[in-house]
Amino acid sequence: MRSDCSLPLGTPAEFLAALPYLLGYHPHDAVALIGLRGHDLEFGACFDLPPPGLGAEVLRAGAAEIAVTIARQEPQAVVIVGYGPPQRITPMTMHLVEALRVVEVRVSDAIRVSDGRWWSYLCSEPRCCPPDGGLCLPPDSVIAARATYLGHVALPSRADLVTQVAAVEGQARQAMVAATERARGRFAGLLTDERAGRRIKQAGRLAVREVEKRYRAGAALTDDDVAWIGVLLVDRATEDYALDRCGADDWRISLWTDVLRRVEPVYVPAPACLLGFTAWRAGLGALARVAVNRALLAEPGHQLARMLDELLDHGISPGTVTRWAPE
Repeated sequence: MRSDCSLPLGTPAEFLAALPYLLGYHPHDAVALIGLRGHDLEFGACFDLPPPGLGAEVLRAGAAEIAVTIARQEPQAVVIVGYGPPQRITPMTMHLVEALRVVEVRVSDAIRVSDGRWWSYLCSEPRCCPPDGGLCLPPDSVIAARATYLGHVALPSRADLVTQVAAVEGQARQAMVAATERARGRFAGLLTDERAGRRIKQAGRLAVREVEKRYRAGAALTDDDVAWIGVLLVDRATEDYALDRCGADDWRISLWTDVLRRVEPVYVPAPACLLGFTAWRAGLGALARVAVNRALLAEPGHQLARMLDELLDHGISPGTVTRWAPE
């Protein structure tokens, strides 16, 4: 969910009901940190819990790294929400509270959620934070319905988010294998003389504009369309051209998700980066992370993927980058 999505959140239960839509999925065994500016939810970050049995020093060091990342976003305050049993959530949450205090980030509240109830670590007022826990809102709450109506999605888990960008299989994959062979033959036809570079650049720009035009109009891409743009995006100039055109539009996220899922493995990095960059600009950090991870898995040394990975690791806000200009 983007930070500009307007939902009335008057209670902790309503806040918790909206949180999965900010993150894009329902967290499990994780700790989420929500940045606040005034009464607005400005950003959300979610981290898997470390393995059980780690010592306090390891947890403290991990919390310190997270706190530095959060501080770079310059929130006015942060709410910590841990999802899981107290024996795992409490130590990490308390280390995060202390680490955020060290970097001068105010913690508005720290909450644990488990089995349909929530507990506050920082508020002991029974009227708002009962000691036996407050009830979470049901999945079909007004908040959930409102978020869904506004076009936002909360997948069941992070694994489902990963599946959302996974490669197609079966007959769809077989069709893409054939289409990619045709695209490679078409690309070879551009390499006939010293003007090949210019032809590739022209073909790449034309293909980027064409797939954008189709998706903006709500039309589907054929296998040949996907294979052709996938092959052309290997050219750095074409990748840069597509990147420079990336906005935070929903249709762009759908476009690059579709291309990423359908291209052959060797062509994954570029569309994965384009999806990651578009999702980041749209405030969809979790989607950006899984897309960039796919790029790095396919090609660990891919320059743009490594730059985006560093950007996400450092918690850089889209608002701080006015124009992307990779070297």
